[in-house]
Amino acid sequence: MTAYRCGAAWLSGGAGGPVDIECDAGLITRIIPAGSDPGLEIDDVLPGVVFPGFADAHSHLFHRGLRGRTHGGAHRGGTFWTWRETMYRLASRLDPDRFRELALATYVELVCAGFTAVGEFHYLHHGPGGKPYDDPNLMGLAAVQAGADAGLAVTLLDVAYLAGGFDEPVGEVQQRFSDRSADRWAARVAALPSAVRVGAAIHSVRAVPRAALPVVAEVAADRGWVLHAHVSEQPAENDACLAATGRTPVALLARAGAVHALFAAVHATHLAPSDIAELGDAGASVVVCPTTEADLADGLPAAGALAAAGAALALGGDQHVITDPFAQARGLEYGERLATGMRGTFAPADLVHAATAASHAAIASPAGRIAVGAPADLVAIRTDTARTAGADPDQLVMAAAAADVEVVVVAGRVQARQGQHVRFGDPGRLLAQAIGKAWE
Repeated sequence: MTAYRCGAAWLSGGAGGPVDIECDAGLITRIIPAGSDPGLEIDDVLPGVVFPGFADAHSHLFHRGLRGRTHGGAHRGGTFWTWRETMYRLASRLDPDRFRELALATYVELVCAGFTAVGEFHYLHHGPGGKPYDDPNLMGLAAVQAGADAGLAVTLLDVAYLAGGFDEPVGEVQQRFSDRSADRWAARVAALPSAVRVGAAIHSVRAVPRAALPVVAEVAADRGWVLHAHVSEQPAENDACLAATGRTPVALLARAGAVHALFAAVHATHLAPSDIAELGDAGASVVVCPTTEADLADGLPAAGALAAAGAALALGGDQHVITDPFAQARGLEYGERLATGMRGTFAPADLVHAATAASHAAIASPAGRIAVGAPADLVAIRTDTARTAGADPDQLVMAAAAADVEVVVVAGRVQARQGQHVRFGDPGRLLAQAIGKAWE
């Protein structure tokens, strides 16, 4: 049993306290007013305001190797599609050892920034030319193990990636992503260990043929898995889908039985009004990735309309252009301000909910709240820094940054202090080594 004293904690949608939080076997067992049990031995005092652990509901961990490398030269004036060519070059370089090292470094950075769970949208499955490794799940399991080592709960969102576009075969680098058929994808994911938290993913309607979409959807439904898909990230995707099928991506997925309460549409930046209604009526999640969508010039999702329709808004880091749960959360509201000219579509408490409970739920994680019975994931945010000094505790999400994360507790155990991982130290050192090897 471990006990933490919190000067303030995010309870029931706002900052309250002070409280003592008792943990056992990775779960919160008691929350009481601070000092009300004289016999309780306090193991650690958490400063500032203590939030539930944050979740990154959409991660491509190997994209971390692209940060700061896609903004000059040929990329000036480029698009998502030209950026993708650099991403393919990085993917082609990663062998299992380089991937494993990059996974650990990326996940250590996430933990030090206050993330306690991640949805890894994983499609770098096979070796060069698409040849499976001796263990066909070697790469996905390397990500899961890296999470375990870093103290980060991983939901492996295993991606079906079967085509290079509508009626197009996969390209040379894309062969590493592809299982060739939906049945082969299903057979591979069926071999994942039962201890791994797994979800299914459709890379996009471009990358999974129409006939294969119901197969992936049925596998997810039969196993009770969440199902994720990139949806309408670019206008060109919508145009190609309409030309090939006569439907929008959301409508095509709905026809395949993929749109339901366990479905998460990622990005969803270019939806038709009928798509918004479809996702809202289903109670689906929409994973918005504000910093990546800005970086790639994807556009702004109609987040306010989606929330009003009944969709659950979650947040993802995608290519990890910045690792900061507060920047992602603020990006949701700032996007609405830029699109509508109005402030306050999302209150600070709404943003915290999106970054915690909703993002955890989107990846089938039980964490994301400070409550008895919940996982003991606690993130202490300093309130005396140059960024946070003077901020209303209930509005701290609008001022804080990852640099203000003082202590990160995962499943009752401290994993990071003052930006340093308790086991692996400085995430910058790990990242420099891993990214250097990835590009050498």
